Amino acid sequence: MKIIIRNIALLFSIGLFMNSCQKMEQPPLGDYPKDANPPGGPLKFFIALDGTNVDSTKANFGTNTNVTYVDGVSGQAMNADADGHIVYPSGNDFNTSTSFTIAFWIKKDGPNKAGGGTTFAFGFATSKDIWTAQDIFLEFEDAGNPSSKDSAAAKFYLNDQWFEFIKASDIDKRMPHVLDGNWHHLAFVFDSASSTLTPYVDGATPTNLPDGFGKFNNNGGKLDFSSLAGLVVGGPGMYALGKTPEDIGQTWMGNFNGAIDQFRLYSEALSAADIKSLYDNKE
Repeated sequence: MKIIIRNIALLFSIGLFMNSCQKMEQPPLGDYPKDANPPGGPLKFFIALDGTNVDSTKANFGTNTNVTYVDGVSGQAMNADADGHIVYPSGNDFNTSTSFTIAFWIKKDGPNKAGGGTTFAFGFATSKDIWTAQDIFLEFEDAGNPSSKDSAAAKFYLNDQWFEFIKASDIDKRMPHVLDGNWHHLAFVFDSASSTLTPYVDGATPTNLPDGFGKFNNNGGKLDFSSLAGLVVGGPGMYALGKTPEDIGQTWMGNFNGAIDQFRLYSEALSAADIKSLYDNKE
């Protein structure tokens, strides 16, 4: 009799369990959240800088020096005043790129004083013996070169070729308004199919650049990122080599002294619509 009762109880319990399982609501397979950038996707490195320096694509952390966090264009941003910068051992596998996009937001109130040197928004260090100790960077000239709140003299360096946003006797190629103390979005897109670098300011290509401005002529028009050795956000790249500008005799190289937000590295050339979307959505 006891065996029969136990069997009846067991069957009753199994019935309750099966009934409860049938009532559990599970989302259809297609409703599960999808990763916008799956493993191996084009977004190789992304720091939102929302109170932390973590790279969201690989959950890697950088090393802060004199960095605080302030209100950003979206959430918080890094404040690179007082020689602040963040060092990362790499941009993950960004160095395998044949095309690329570098996009981020900056906020800086005016250029450095005349004679104060340049300020670096970011720099990729190189393991080669290059005089800059960098293979890619963006620098802003001081007020003597001249930069102003209305027009920023800047230079983008790629594989030993300079793309200069400066004022010459016949043309003014400076970046409009980017040092006026407000948030501005910058993007640099390299397309290997045309060997061309296309810059964007606040979601659009500046209209003051001459035809053929972005043509990349070094290395047969192909990127060579084999020597990339580390990434610095908010300063020149030699910090990723454990060096300072003084160590390599380049005392004119300075830190950004402003705020940076939403720093992204892609291994593909984003379209103009993609860049506009980043700007419109404050990404």
